[in-house]
Amino acid sequence: MKVFGLAGWSGSGKTTLMVKLLPELTGRGLTVSTMKHAHHGFDMDTPGKDSYEHRHSGATEVMITSGRRWALMHELRDEPEPDMDSLIARMTPVDLLMVEGFKQYKHPKILVHREDNRKGLPIDPADPSVVAIATNSELTDTAGKTVIDLDDVAAIADVIIAHCGLEDRQA
Repeated sequence: MKVFGLAGWSGSGKTTLMVKLLPELTGRGLTVSTMKHAHHGFDMDTPGKDSYEHRHSGATEVMITSGRRWALMHELRDEPEPDMDSLIARMTPVDLLMVEGFKQYKHPKILVHREDNRKGLPIDPADPSVVAIATNSELTDTAGKTVIDLDDVAAIADVIIAHCGLEDRQA
């Protein structure tokens, strides 16, 4: 399973780009899963629902299943946040795992930069994990990395597929 990421500041357009990239990548015949890092606590559950009550009563893991999907929630309690490799090991293998966030992890990634976000790049473009930069502005210091228009989803997908060596898996 190949792992590739999108990294950028909050509001840079990572999620918007991911949502556009997924149909582009799957439309080319690739199986794709995603992993997103949240920098804050989050809850997918609703107070009063059985699964919420199970977790809040002390369950370490709660699995919810139906005829359409299943979800597994794991409470860390006082455990440290698992590293990215541990989380990837829990994923079902696919052609490509797209990661949103985890900008400090050393997986290959495209930096996502939006001019109106008024922030610089989230990490140094000279970092060896940076494959390219997707932006809607002119950048002066790109460390020689490929710069792609943020709205050119097909070109961004081409870079990801080529970097991961997945050309032979396309339909």
